[in-house]
Amino acid sequence: MQAGLVVLCLGYVLSQFFRAFLAVLSLDLEKDIGATPEDLAFASGLWFLVFAAMQIPVGWALDKVGPRLTTAVLLLIGGAGGAAVFAVASSPLHINIAMGLIGVGCSPVLMASYFIFAREYPPARFATLAAVMLGVGSVGNLVASYPTAIAVEWMGWRATMVGLAVISAAIALGILLTVHDPEKVETEHKGSLLDLLKEPALWLILPLMMVAYAPSAALRGLWAGPYLNDVFGLSTTQIGTATLVMGTAMIAGTFVYGPLDRVFGTRKWVIFAGNALGAVALTLLCLWIDNAIWLSVLLLAIIGFVGASFPVIMAHGRAFVPPHLVGRGVTLLNLFGIGGAGVAQFVTGRIHAATAQTGSTAPYTAIFGFFAISLAIGCVIYLFSRDSVD
Repeated sequence: MQAGLVVLCLGYVLSQFFRAFLAVLSLDLEKDIGATPEDLAFASGLWFLVFAAMQIPVGWALDKVGPRLTTAVLLLIGGAGGAAVFAVASSPLHINIAMGLIGVGCSPVLMASYFIFAREYPPARFATLAAVMLGVGSVGNLVASYPTAIAVEWMGWRATMVGLAVISAAIALGILLTVHDPEKVETEHKGSLLDLLKEPALWLILPLMMVAYAPSAALRGLWAGPYLNDVFGLSTTQIGTATLVMGTAMIAGTFVYGPLDRVFGTRKWVIFAGNALGAVALTLLCLWIDNAIWLSVLLLAIIGFVGASFPVIMAHGRAFVPPHLVGRGVTLLNLFGIGGAGVAQFVTGRIHAATAQTGSTAPYTAIFGFFAISLAIGCVIYLFSRDSVD
């Protein structure tokens, strides 16, 4: 199983890469195929929404088919196929199709790992293992920053995407050969997604899950590039360096969050404190929108660091899911997390389009303000949730 988890982790590196690389390609795609920031916001949002919609069939497939075939087949068809379509794109429509396919391919990778953790390891270790997988896999965030900018300058973005298609296919084959499905849970209890939705404890966790990941995903994956270019005039490689800093902070945050529920004996207050701090950092970014490059990059890094609460929120919700519905439980939580990020991409794209003519800073002040308000609302609802420790 260890070899299989390593290959799944490589697959998750790809998933993190594909949700973040558009920020670095934004200038090249606008020049070569006329893709505007609004077009890329739509394409990025499509990736997240397709990814989120896939969580329902993926959850069923994990419980019924197992993680090996589910992940290998979808990554091969969607991941490798979508990257190949991207490589030959000649219009924003082709980018949309490619990003939708890639969303399908990436949709089962992390949840397959979490499914294995939930079935094969003690519940008390779930948050730590989930955070380690997320943290190591988030190397893809780093690869999608400065290294990608260098690759694009050396080879061009089309050749870079061809290489990613080949890598995606190789990892899909590796998953097929190395991952072993956990034994199925034998139980007389029947259940479905509807049974999970009847659990009141989850409904106080799901709103925060929907908004907690969205700011760091949207800023790192899309808006950091246009913001730093429009407001401070940064080049592609400079944007790559800035997003590398934010990506590193996101990885560090994931590892820091992982054991905190056991250190403090609470998940709820660890999660609440981190996300409340994220709302404060977003507010400060609005207020100091064009003060200094170093200050903006620092605030982006803080938002990335405290926005890495995803695995702990997942563990909090997982505590209220019965064993025979683990696959559908973790994918339901993931649906809200990734779906929220996708909706945010569409909304912020509209915000940018509506405010683009009012000055270089106004669109980004509005976008960061939107994220600050939504995160604050999620935190308020989450205050009424039940704590969970294993």
